[in-house]
Amino acid sequence: MLTFFHAPHSRSSAIHWLLAELGIPFETRIVDIRAAGGVPVSYRSIQAHGKVPAIVHDGITVTERAAIAIHLCDAFPDAGMAPPVGDRRRGPYLSWLTYVDAVLDPAITAHMNRWQYEPRGVAFGTFDDALAHVERTLAASPYITGESFTAADVALGSALYWGLDILKVIPETPVLRGYLDRVSRRSAFHRTIGEDLAESAAEAA
Repeated sequence: MLTFFHAPHSRSSAIHWLLAELGIPFETRIVDIRAAGGVPVSYRSIQAHGKVPAIVHDGITVTERAAIAIHLCDAFPDAGMAPPVGDRRRGPYLSWLTYVDAVLDPAITAHMNRWQYEPRGVAFGTFDDALAHVERTLAASPYITGESFTAADVALGSALYWGLDILKVIPETPVLRGYLDRVSRRSAFHRTIGEDLAESAAEAA
């Protein structure tokens, strides 16, 4: 049994997309992270900070997007969303899954909010350095770890979708736009992130 704790049009949308790519059954429980009084206190027993996403898989709770992605792809290897242990792409795959959460996402948030900080004093470095790293890698191959799509592309594709198309804080380049167009053509993207966006737009209307 797999339960997915989700808030539409949020950081948990990346895991929603990944679950569609994996093609596995799951139950969704919506967490109202935007409620005036905050998330229900009971949810903090699942995720200590009241954030999404989280999953409970066969009684085991997993939080944080990179950890959830690693867990799910290793639990359901037939979907081919992760290089197996021993594959030369395993290291880059793990690195990029973690990089999106630990470096790129914080750098985008800091840039968007115009936070001033000394790059040597934080773990995630600068926005410009992060984007340059992403662009250099994508200029060399169609996907972030090489020739085939993996869960690392779900993570990165979600981040670039938010940064380029929703928040519009990432400068558009041919390489970034080409990559985002490539990954967002996938049917799983439209069934999850696309539907989340449509739902949010309908609620705002």
